[in-house]
Amino acid sequence: MVPRRVLHDLRTWRQRADRKPLVLLGARQVGKTTAVDTFGGEFRQYVSLNLDHPGDREIFDQGLPLSRTLEAILFLKGADPAGPDTLLFLDEIQNSPHAVQSLRYFAEERPDLAVVAAGSLLETTLERHQISFPVGRVEFLYLYPLTFAEYAAAAFDGSFDALAEIPCPDYALSPLRRLFRDYALVGGMPEIAAGYLDHRDLGRLARLYEGLLVSFADDAAKYARSPAQLGQLRHVIETAPFVAGERISYQGFGGSAYRSREMAKALRSLERAMLLFLLHPTTATVLPALPDRRKSPRLLYLDTGLMNYRAGLQSGFLGTADLGALYRGRLAEHLVGQELMAADLASHRKPMFWVRAKPGATAEVDYLYAYRGRLTPVEVKSGKSGALRSLHQFMERADHDLAVRLWDGDIFLHAAKTPGGRRFRLLNLPLFLVHQLDAYLDWAERQSG
Repeated sequence: MVPRRVLHDLRTWRQRADRKPLVLLGARQVGKTTAVDTFGGEFRQYVSLNLDHPGDREIFDQGLPLSRTLEAILFLKGADPAGPDTLLFLDEIQNSPHAVQSLRYFAEERPDLAVVAAGSLLETTLERHQISFPVGRVEFLYLYPLTFAEYAAAAFDGSFDALAEIPCPDYALSPLRRLFRDYALVGGMPEIAAGYLDHRDLGRLARLYEGLLVSFADDAAKYARSPAQLGQLRHVIETAPFVAGERISYQGFGGSAYRSREMAKALRSLERAMLLFLLHPTTATVLPALPDRRKSPRLLYLDTGLMNYRAGLQSGFLGTADLGALYRGRLAEHLVGQELMAADLASHRKPMFWVRAKPGATAEVDYLYAYRGRLTPVEVKSGKSGALRSLHQFMERADHDLAVRLWDGDIFLHAAKTPGGRRFRLLNLPLFLVHQLDAYLDWAERQSG
C-alpha cells in the first residue's frame, strides 16, 4: 500500500463544518478509487457505487427525489440508514448525468452526509454531453501520479522523516538521490511503482505500461465528436510522450499535417482529461503574472515513467548517475514540473516559466514559484554544473534577491552576482527536494536573517 498525501486533504475536508460534496479528479489509474477506499475505512459505514455498472447507475437514472434515491442505494448495498459517520462514494460518476446533478441536492438536503465522487475523463465527458457541475454546490481535489515523497515513503522506512527534516540530513542525501534516479525512470503511476518496488524488475512492468498507454488511446473514442477528431486525439496521445518537456507548436504537432486549430483543440481536450498539461510563459518578474497564451507552451505529460517507456529508454539508463544523459536534461525539468503540479491538490494551478519580453530574446527560466508575494525563479540543472544566464537576466529585473537552482548537488545558500553587478542569494537544492520548496525558502530567509 503506497501512502498518499491526498488522504490528509480528505481528512481535512471531512472535519470541516461547511464541507460540500467532494469531486476527486484525475487521469485513469492515478489511484483515485484506492485513496477513497482507504479513506472509507475510517468511517463507521462506507457505501460505494461504481457507475460503470448498470445496476448501480440505474438508481440515479430513475430520476427519483434524493431521499428515495438514497433509500434505494442503501437497500441495494445492504447498508444501514446513512448518518454523519457514513461515507458515500460515487465512482466513475461521468457515466451518469443524473448522478452529477444529484450532487447539488446532496449539498442542499443532506449536508451531514459525507459524499465523494470520482471519475477519469470527467470534464471532457460532461462537456460532450453538455452537462455542468452544480456551481457552488461541490468542491474539488485533483490527484496526480505518486510524488517522489510518496514513492520514497513506500520504498523504505525513514525516508519521510529525512525528507521532512530541514535541511535534509547529510546521511540521507546519497540514498535519496539514488532513489530519485530510479523514480525518474520508473515514474509514479501507483500500480507500476508498487510493482517495481516489490520486485526491482523492469521487465515485469512492460505489460502495465503498455496496458495504460493502450487504455489512454481507447478512451479517446469516449469523447471524440467525430472520426476526424478521434484520429487527432490518438495522434496527440501517441506523440505527446516524445515531446514532453519541450515547447511545442500547434501547427503540425508531432510531425503531422494537422492544422493549428485542430491540434490546439485536441491538446486542450487531453488537458481536461489530465493526461497532459500546457504550461505557458510569462514576461512578468513581479506578481500578478499573467500567462502569455500567444507564445508557444511547454508540454508536461502525465508521468515521466510512461514517457520513458514510450521512448524505450528505461532499461539502458536504470541506475545511471547522470540524469543529464536523458533527453539532454529535459527529463529533470519535466520531473520538477510534475512535482510542482502536484504541490497543491486543491487548486490545479499550473506552473509558469519566464521568457524575456524583448523580441528575438532566447532567455528562459525553467519555472517561476510564487513565494511570499514574490516570483522566485527556479532553474533546473540535471548535473552539478551549468550556466545560469537566464536566471541572471531575471534577477537583474526582479524586485527581490532570492533565486533557486535545483541540481544534482548538495544543499547550500551562497551569495551570487549577475554580470551586471546585481547581488543576490542563490539557494541550491537537490532535485528530489522540490516538493519542499516553501520550507527551504523559509530556511534560506532564516539563514540570511
